[in-house]
Parts: sequence; C-alpha cells; structure tokens
Amino acid sequence: MRSLRDFDDLRLSPYTGWTRDHWATLADHLLLSARRYASETHARVSFPGPPGGYGPDVDGLEGFARTFLAAGFRVAGEGGRDPLGLMEWYAEGLAAGTDPRSPERWVRLDEHGQAKVEAASIALVLHLTRPWLWDRLDAGVRERVVDYLAPAVGSDYPPINWIWFQIVVEQFLASVGGPYERKDIEDGLALLDGFARRNGWYADGAERSYDHYSGWALQFYPLMWSEMAAGDPAADSRRPVYLERLERYLNDAVHLVGADGSPLIQGRSLTYRFAAATQFWVGARSGTATPGPGLLRRAASGIVRHFTERGAPDEDGVLTLGWHGAWRPIAQSYSGPGSPYWAAKGFFGLSLPADHPVWTAVEEPLPVETGDFHLAVPAPGWLVSGTRADGVVRVVNHGTDHSTPGTNRTDSPLYARLGYSTATSPVLAGEHAAEPLDQSVTILDAGGRPSHRTGFETLRLDRLPSGTLVGASRWQAHWVDVETDGQDHGYGLPGTVRLGPWIEVVSAVRGAWELRLVRTDGLPLSAPDSPGGAAGPRPAPGALRIGGWPVAAAEAARGQEPSVSNGTAYSSVVAGAGLDLSGVISAADSSPLGPWTLVPWCATSAPALPGAWYEVAVHLGGQEPGSPPSVSWYGAAAARVTWPDGTEDDLGTISRA
Repeated sequence: MRSLRDFDDLRLSPYTGWTRDHWATLADHLLLSARRYASETHARVSFPGPPGGYGPDVDGLEGFARTFLAAGFRVAGEGGRDPLGLMEWYAEGLAAGTDPRSPERWVRLDEHGQAKVEAASIALVLHLTRPWLWDRLDAGVRERVVDYLAPAVGSDYPPINWIWFQIVVEQFLASVGGPYERKDIEDGLALLDGFARRNGWYADGAERSYDHYSGWALQFYPLMWSEMAAGDPAADSRRPVYLERLERYLNDAVHLVGADGSPLIQGRSLTYRFAAATQFWVGARSGTATPGPGLLRRAASGIVRHFTERGAPDEDGVLTLGWHGAWRPIAQSYSGPGSPYWAAKGFFGLSLPADHPVWTAVEEPLPVETGDFHLAVPAPGWLVSGTRADGVVRVVNHGTDHSTPGTNRTDSPLYARLGYSTATSPVLAGEHAAEPLDQSVTILDAGGRPSHRTGFETLRLDRLPSGTLVGASRWQAHWVDVETDGQDHGYGLPGTVRLGPWIEVVSAVRGAWELRLVRTDGLPLSAPDSPGGAAGPRPAPGALRIGGWPVAAAEAARGQEPSVSNGTAYSSVVAGAGLDLSGVISAADSSPLGPWTLVPWCATSAPALPGAWYEVAVHLGGQEPGSPPSVSWYGAAAARVTWPDGTEDDLGTISRA
C-alpha cells in the first residue's frame, strides 16, 4: 500500500492531514489483503489465527459479511464506479454462500445466532449497492439470498441492539418482494424506543449498558432503516426523532475523542477499533446541524489515523484481534479472527461522494483541542473532563455497570470501574481483571480479595457554576464466587454472593484531578490476612483500598510511591488522613497498551472506620501533577474543595439523609 502520508493535505485537514483519498486507499488495502484468505468461491474469508468461540464456519461468514460492508460503502460512494471489481467478487461469494449444496455454504440464521448479525450487514450492502449488485444477480441467486435471509421473519432476537438486525433484514426483504412481517418491524421499533435515554443516548437494552454500541449500532441503524423505508409513513415520521437524538448524542460524543484520536477505552468489542468513527459519518450522511461537517470528519479521521499509526492493520494488511497491534485477551468469547472487521463500519463515510460537505469542509478542532472542558453526561452517569495541554479525555463513572441497581455480580473491568480515559486501558487480563484494582474503591476480605460495586445506586451527577463536576454513587460491597465459566460478553458474572458494608463515593472533578471522598457504614470482617498482589505493607482484612489510574509501561515499577509515569502519562494518588498505606502494583500483560500496567493505590492499615470520610486526590495527566486539591469540612459533614488553580467549590452536605 502506498504510504498514507503521501496524501496529507494540511490545508483541508489541518489537524489530521487526512482526506477522502486516505480513507479510500486504506479501504482498498484491507479489501485486497482480505482476498488472500478467501475460499475458492469467495463465500468465506477466513483470517489467520485460532478459531473464535463459535467455530470456523461462523468465522468465515464474518470475514465475508464484514469486509462486504467496506466494499459496499466504497462502491456506493463512487456511484457504482468499481475498478477493483468488488461487486463481481462478492457476487460470487453470495452465490456460493447461499447455495445449500455448496461445500462453502454459510451457516444459516436458524442454525446459529451469529448468522443473524452477519445477515444484517449483507442486507444493508445489498440495499446500498442495489443498481450495481442486486439488480445484476442471476434470478436464482436472488431467490437463494431471499431464502437465506427469510428465517429472520418471526424469529427471536435478544432484546438489545440485535433487534435492529431483524428490522434491517426484514426491511430489505420487503423491498425485494420477499417474506416479512410488519409486526416484527413494528414490535422491534417499539422495543428499541424504550432504549432511548436523556440527551439522545441509547442504552443497549434494559441494563445500564453504555459503550461504543450506542454509536456504531444504536445510532447507525435507525437512520439507515429510515432511508431503506423512505416513503413509509412510519419511517418518515420517526426519522426526525432519530435525527434529533443523533444530533444531541454527537454533541457529547465529540467530547469523548482524545486529541491523538483515541476513542474512549471502555466497553466490550473494543477490537472493532475504528468502528467508533461510524457515528460521526452517520451525522454527516443525515445532515446534522451540529456538529458541523469539519468537526465530524476531524473526529472520524482522527480515530482511524490513531490506529493506522499504531499497528492496525498489521504488516500483512490484516486487522488482528487486538487494539493497536494484536492482543488476544481483548476479545470476548464470541470474537473470532473475522470479528475485527466490523471496523469496516468506520468506512461508512466512503458511502458519501467526494463532493459531499463532510469531505470538502475544512477540519475543525475537537473540543479537547480548543480548551479544557467539563461535561456531565446524565444518561451513562459520566463526568467527562478534557485537558487541552495533554489532549486527554477522562470519564469518572457513576452510572454505568452493564447491570441494574441492586444486582450483585462481579465487576466488569470494561464497565464498572470508576474511571476510563483515552490514554489508559483498564486492567483486562490477569488476576486483577477479575478482582478490582485500578480505578476502584474496595474493601478487602479475610482472604485479601477486593469487593465489587456492580449494582450501585447513582446519587448525584452535577456541574457546578465554576465548571467543576460532582458525582456520587453508593453500593453494598460484595464478593462473588463465580460458579460457572459463562460466556464472556464483557460484563460481570453471577455466583454465590457474600455481602459486606455499604460504600459511598463522592467525586469532584476538575481538569486532571479528581477529589474522591469515601466512607463505609461498618465492617463485619475480622480475620487477618493480606491483599493479593499488594507490595510493601499489608492492609488488614476489612481495610479500605483505593486504586488510581492504570498506566502502561515497558517495565514493572521499581518504587512504592503511589505515583507512576511512562513519560507521557502521569498517574498518582495523594492520600488523606487515615489512608496510611500506599504503593504501586505492577500487572504483567494486562492491557493492550504495554507489557506492564502500573496502578498506584492507597489503603487503611486497619478496618475502615464506620461513618468516617476518607479523602484521596486522584490524578491523570500528561504532565507531573503538582499540588493536589484540598478539602475542608464544616457544619454537618459539608465539604469545600480548593483546587490547584485557586477555584473554590462548596460541595454542600454530602452525608446521606
């Protein structure tokens, strides 16, 4: 592939240099590289690596359907111009994959649930490229495609984003005279309306599940379906609602991209990488008033450039299971070697012609590039802080755990941590992935195991007049003995539960600092032991332990000061009274960002005092932290914070009634 830097245009794209030529060249490179792994009839594209959790037949179907997305966007945006013969190549695969007599036939929708996912991509591309593919297929092939998609009708789909897969497939079938059920579509739309939350956000189902699916699925499919069903009163009446939600959501989403283009490292299916750009292209295609086209392209191009400059795709032009380069532990149990190609959704902008405003507008800076910002996002319960000096975006999480209040499951490192950022990854592998360490507030039991917080209650989410953000949550500390391996879909697992004390956490966030106030209501533990993995002095059972931001590093920590740096990111915890122990825990091969992850922590050496507030200042930034914020108490447990920039904030009475 020609070097992407050869196409740089800093006049049109002063922040990324990227233009439509970059995107088209990258898409072509991925598509041509994928052909090396295709079966003889092109029906299956089986990328190298061990089979995924659903087996090689599903892997091969994923490889076809997901690369087909990129091919479809590419040809649609060119108005049918197809010098690589993409439509002809994929037409051969369609013919063989839907042929029940072919040795390369696809897994059917009524044979494996994953086929329902891939069928939606196939239907969507057939819609977008209809004049150049569907209309030119042999009548027998068209009949077989309809027959392959038909089991979607009347079928059960999980009540999450998958409902859109059924709607898209049935809408396509309706458009070509195939079988469909109007009731399936209407019932699905009604269910999905129930996923809508404040400020245009969608939860992925009934749980507090907020992640990249909110953008690359739950914002993407409503607008695509309303295009597919244009002219239908039901679609035409819903489209303005979908557009309003998308616009409000995007005004939050642009705040969640770091200056280096990194998306927020949070939520499952992270191996889809630059699929995170999809939502911005949906905004462009739909004509949102804000953000404007220059900012939408800046966000999307920044994301894809972030990955191409850090090893994705690899030297063979393959998107491996990983984040930057290959890192297998990032995968969920459903992930196979073809799964990363849902990144092809990120090429959705190529469905827009070269003269579209999103390609001709001059790039505009991201919010984090224009100045420091503080944003409270109520739907996911996030306090979002961006700092221009280092380009880092941080989220302090008091609303998302992929569960519901009162449940007692294990914490998922992808959802239930107290913080996520564009510069750090939660600990995703090793012992501390199952037992919370980074960005956590835990009680240690007699065996040294930290407690979990999934099922917490959100108490507060606010932005003060000064701009400082304040959030709070409480939960009953619990320990879970998982009784089954279960399927890892990125969230916590059930098991036998032991309950402990209640924990309340209040976060005040300004710039690179969080002032974290913590208290418990008492502790029913007494037997002495030590926390697994802790170095230096050992807290007693029942001790309170607070973990800070995880920082990737090339080697393990050598000291025990609760401050670490890899030269570009600085993480520290500054403990207040009563938190008399501190240190750094080094976790090997625990995140995709480096061979080691270093986590500063502090703790009480004895059981936490019931009702006492403990204070810790938690920092993440691109520069050394300097002086931390301080807190003073007055009246009936009222708190006042003084920040390093001199700002003073009155947090008011923070005791629960």
